[in-house]
Amino acid sequence: MNIFNRYRNIIEKSVKDLSAAGALPAGLDVSRLTVEPPRDPAHGDVSTNAAMVLAKPAAMKPRELAELIAQRLREAEEIDAVEVAGPGFINLRLAESVWHQCLEAAIGLGSSYGDSDHGGGRQVNVEYVSANPTGPLHIGHARGTVFGDVLASLLEKAGYAVTREYYVNDAGAQVDSLARSAYLRYREALGREIGEIPEGLYPGEYLKPIGRELADMKGDKWLDAPETDWLAEIRTFTVESMMALIREDLAALGVHHDVFTSERELVESGMVDEVFKTLDAEGHIYTGTLEPPKGKTPEDWEPRPQTLFRATEFGDDVDRPLKKSDGSWTYFASDIANHLDKFRRGFADMIDVWGADHAGYVKRMQAAVNAISGGDGALDVKICQLVRLTDRGQPVKMSKRGGSFVTLRELVDEVGPDIVRFHMLTRTNDAQMDFDLSAVVEGGKDNPVWYVQYASARCHSVRRMAAATFPNHDMSLSALARAPISCLTDEAELGLIKSIAGWPRAIEAAADAHEPHRIAFFLYDMAALFHTLWTKGKEDPSLKFVIEEDEELTMARQALVRGVETVIASGLGIFGIEPVEEMR
Repeated sequence: MNIFNRYRNIIEKSVKDLSAAGALPAGLDVSRLTVEPPRDPAHGDVSTNAAMVLAKPAAMKPRELAELIAQRLREAEEIDAVEVAGPGFINLRLAESVWHQCLEAAIGLGSSYGDSDHGGGRQVNVEYVSANPTGPLHIGHARGTVFGDVLASLLEKAGYAVTREYYVNDAGAQVDSLARSAYLRYREALGREIGEIPEGLYPGEYLKPIGRELADMKGDKWLDAPETDWLAEIRTFTVESMMALIREDLAALGVHHDVFTSERELVESGMVDEVFKTLDAEGHIYTGTLEPPKGKTPEDWEPRPQTLFRATEFGDDVDRPLKKSDGSWTYFASDIANHLDKFRRGFADMIDVWGADHAGYVKRMQAAVNAISGGDGALDVKICQLVRLTDRGQPVKMSKRGGSFVTLRELVDEVGPDIVRFHMLTRTNDAQMDFDLSAVVEGGKDNPVWYVQYASARCHSVRRMAAATFPNHDMSLSALARAPISCLTDEAELGLIKSIAGWPRAIEAAADAHEPHRIAFFLYDMAALFHTLWTKGKEDPSLKFVIEEDEELTMARQALVRGVETVIASGLGIFGIEPVEEMR
């Protein structure tokens, strides 16, 4: 139950009633009308821009129209006050009974509170991680991995049909280098001296087990054989081994994909050729010469004709090559094929989660999706900035198997998956982040995951205390939904109820914006309100959650606590985190 959707319907009905009465023109478009909490709670509970977006088509001044709508809204019994502010905002102050009803509804719905049909079952493809299968995942992958996984869960909560996808970059020069690196480890496993790993190959310890497996399987078959004899087979085996390692690391973080799409299989299936034919048939391909890149001088720039995609016609800055000088496809061509494949599988809505080093690639990919889908497909790219690993402010290097980087698995083993999952969303994805190994496991208000889990633990503590004080009282959700919630009138209690009531809207808004960090922020703010009320109860005994002399008020406050507990459990569920019952 999204309380703000409820008042949107009431405001829209007021506009229609005014049109029916002849006070406004008929058929006004209300699609741009918003109903949301005002930025300053002192202005009320609900604010709408209805008058400002409807003033021009209604041929009225915004404040004049606002007063007209406000007069109609004042007739509603559940609205205590209606005020017109600024250029024409309409602010509503709701009756306390409205918030009490919201708390009853939240308790009644339990774990399904916040579930929404907002997405209408629309299919969405979320592609995330998609790391090259040339080594274990490292801390740089952690943020995008968590972001994509939690975003997928958020969209599901909001009513979308989500497919989690991993695009395996198993074609091109990097996997050939991987195969050559594995071959060196194979020779090493058979007792050959390999010396220092040549530049351009992968020196990580993680390839040693693969070399030993190859030696066990093939013996000395390839020991002195030419590269043409072993490259393809070792490449396939090594990529499969690396993907198995990556899946294990993802599972340790609680991440599981629905689909793994192979770039090599797309190329071999002819999908890239299909891309070329599709774009060429629409007149989006031509042979031309690009301008030299910025920073290049005429002496080091060699202009040459290339097969180009007219990306500028779809919002990009320059047209983009689809073929290399040797006639092979560019990575861009393969990436277009990947998204054409998604579109043909029924995904008009696509979300890609990329690292900061791919930020310059966004416009061309969005242009390509626009072209291959005939404008029916949409690609949203979320860029996740870098993570700096520290311990008490000092940079950390703790890699054992990664070579020169900290692996994702090492991070998870060090602090646990729940902390990694929550902390990676305590900043917006486009802001750089520090991950301090000491700070993320310490208690205190400055540690968001601890602070939210502490609120969960306190909720359970209150429940145990109430059960001990009133052992014969029914504490089930259904019983608490019938508690005398109207007893809750303190400003802090009502503020907490309003936060609980705002949970369904928070879900829908975060899903619309593709911003799962909003959920972390919401949970932190709710925890702060709860902890504040707890502290007030310490200072003022009449506000305690359990009052031995007043069973009725205690039950009402148990309902409030269960409302908080419900939202925290729901939010942590989106994160893939179990709420705790006590802090250890």
